[in-house]
Amino acid sequence: MSGLLVADKGNMLRMEEEISGADEQVLQHFLSNSTWDEKAVLKQVAKDVDRHLGGRPDSCLILDESGFPKKGDKSVGVARQYCGQVGKVDNCQVAVFGVLSCGEKASPVDVRLYLPKEWVEDRKRCKKAGIPAAECRAERTKHTLALEIVVTALERGLRYQWVGCDAFYGKNAAFLRALQVLEQTFVADVHKNQIVFLEDPCRPAAEPKGIRVDEWMQGRPAKPWKRVEVRGTTKGLLAVEVLHQAVWVWDGHEKEAQKWRLLVRREVACPTKIAYVLSNAGPDVTVRRLAFMQAQRYWVERVFEDAKTEAGLGEYQVRGWRPWQRHMALVAMAMAFLLQERLDNAFDLPLLSCRDVTSVLKQVLRGHQMTPEEIVRQMERRHRCRQQAIDSAYARQRRAEACGAS
Repeated sequence: MSGLLVADKGNMLRMEEEISGADEQVLQHFLSNSTWDEKAVLKQVAKDVDRHLGGRPDSCLILDESGFPKKGDKSVGVARQYCGQVGKVDNCQVAVFGVLSCGEKASPVDVRLYLPKEWVEDRKRCKKAGIPAAECRAERTKHTLALEIVVTALERGLRYQWVGCDAFYGKNAAFLRALQVLEQTFVADVHKNQIVFLEDPCRPAAEPKGIRVDEWMQGRPAKPWKRVEVRGTTKGLLAVEVLHQAVWVWDGHEKEAQKWRLLVRREVACPTKIAYVLSNAGPDVTVRRLAFMQAQRYWVERVFEDAKTEAGLGEYQVRGWRPWQRHMALVAMAMAFLLQERLDNAFDLPLLSCRDVTSVLKQVLRGHQMTPEEIVRQMERRHRCRQQAIDSAYARQRRAEACGAS
């Protein structure tokens, strides 16, 4: 419910209309001027999520970013930059998130707002937005912010087995090396033009000759591809085919190259969907397990979707640094609450979704007197309708593929 406390005045007024005793001005003050510590809240949220999801064989920390389209130039960190939400360069804010995940269950545990160069170089603008000079008025890349999230997770004692990230982070070899220095196992997507070496380029009398990972894949015969199942979907288990190779990564200047593992993955149902992956996972991690670990990054997109639709992640109009941080802490708290409700009711309601929980909350907050049986009946109806839509879309896709093949 905390994620409903967004700083959009229109939303505040609607809350005042819907919830007995709510006061729009008090809620605005709570976000912008009161004295509570948002860092302490986020720290407690991380511990709570770790209690639910940490310390298991499949626990992992996923790093990813999300953008928030904005108008004007007053909101802290806003600039013309790539925004994943709209799929292009747009006027937006961008934040880097740490999400603790275990199987299909996942929840945010940390967030860092990215400050573009034009902000860092404008001290007057930073002061007006309330950005702390000691902490944030220095240029820090998204890779630096992601590394700070990992360091904070270690300081807070979060329990996970590996760090996962997409190709934006994986392409930065210095970032991957920093994770290795921190003794973190990583599973990182990379771009198809990533250069690797099939032999140690730093060995005596070596003649370094790198190769692009897509070119290496194209030279492999059909037989080495191994079929594995990596995660559940609405249509059953997702089957992929993988190639695996020990490789070296070298920037041309290091005294020693990094010996890591290369995994190439393509989906059986759609062979053109190919992912290239680098990992420093040890030899005890099988190829099948490595493919499974890479596939878990999928769940972070579901977290962002739920956070935006059910917890108000992007629904704010605050301009200052601290109100933005507080909004994100409240959203993380709301997501942790939704996670706990789903886990607590998993035995009786295994398909319980974040939307189901917020739907019940709305009924309760509005004073609707619905029996538990009626609530469950409505949930089951939504699940049937959702599955019918998925089945229909899947059938259309299969017909289109069949027509294309013929």
